[in-house]
Parts: sequence; C-alpha cells; structure tokens
Amino acid sequence: MPPRMKPPRTQVDPPADEELVERARAGDRAALDLLVERHSPRVYGVALRLLGDRETAEEALQDTFLHVIEKLDTFRGEARFSTWLYRIATNAALARRRTSRRREAVSLEACLPTYDETGRMARLDLDYGRAARAEEVLERAELAEKAREALAGLPEAYRDAFVLRDLEELSTTETAEVLGVGADVVRQRVHRARLMLRGYLGRITGGEA
Repeated sequence: MPPRMKPPRTQVDPPADEELVERARAGDRAALDLLVERHSPRVYGVALRLLGDRETAEEALQDTFLHVIEKLDTFRGEARFSTWLYRIATNAALARRRTSRRREAVSLEACLPTYDETGRMARLDLDYGRAARAEEVLERAELAEKAREALAGLPEAYRDAFVLRDLEELSTTETAEVLGVGADVVRQRVHRARLMLRGYLGRITGGEA
C-alpha cells in the first residue's frame, strides 16, 4: 500500500500591523509581543544611527515601546502604524540625545562645496567624484567605520532627515511628518547631508589614493 501523502501546508500571511494593534487594544498580549518583535530591529537601528551609541540606543528602544504601550489607544490609523511608530522612536531618541553626554563629533560642515559668482564649484581641495570610488581605496570594514564616523559628524538636523529619508527609506512626506517640518525642509536637509557625506568620503579617499 503506498504511503499516505500529507496534505500540503497552506501558507498563512502574517497579520497586518493594524490588525495586531486592534488585538493588542483588546488585551491580546501575544499581538503586542508580535508588534514589538516585528519592529524592534528597525527601531533600534534608527535610534543607533541618530544617537551613535549602542547603550543609549537600547534605552531609546525601551522608551519607544513603553510609550507605544501607553499610547496605543491614541493610534487612529490616519497614518501607517510604522510612521506613527517612527515618530515615537525619533522623539525618544532625540530626548535621549538631549540628556546624554555625547562626545563632540567633528562637524562635516567644512565638507560642503562652495561656488563662485558664476555658479561653478569653487572648492578645489575636495574631490567629490572620488567618493564614488571609495570602496576601491578602503577596505570594506574600514569604509563602514568611516561611514559611521561621517554620519556621526553630520549636524543633528541633517542627520535626522538623512537617516529617516535615505537609510530608513521613509518617503519625504513621512519624514516631514515624523520630524514635524515641511517637505521642502526635508529635501534641503537631505541634499546638504548628501553633499557633506560625499565631501567627507572624497577627502578621506583622496588622501589615501
């Protein structure tokens, strides 16, 4: 007699955030735990990029989900849950940043390009094109460390916009909503952050070529 075949398993899509929120509001602890488990890695990641310190980022992560638990009933679904969560996480990180004693990072303002009266780039000491070839000059681990240093060196307003828009891949509108500024402000800050980072990477790779 041939062996009995087991029926194929049906794939069940994971519940959406909004469904988990409703279940958590009704007292379903497992739904709340799933929300925390699902979003903790990215919340920790954005906190670490904003703060540059693992211990403080972990504290911001705890602050975030304590606030989520406390304010879950205020979520009305007018924006995506992830956008609402990012706003809380960003505020938690910024609050920690204001109260923590961080070492002063080297500012990247000096890495911005300058232009003459005709609109042509006037900076000749920085090769912005070399930043695109950075991986050819530096080892990957060293480049990653330099990138972390560069991110820490961005002025905080620019870093916040750059982290949310470019690294976390929020839309410009979502980033503006999280930071409480206009979309034009986000675009300006992200643009200047990119210029600073390119200038910094161009400087360090140019020096080692």
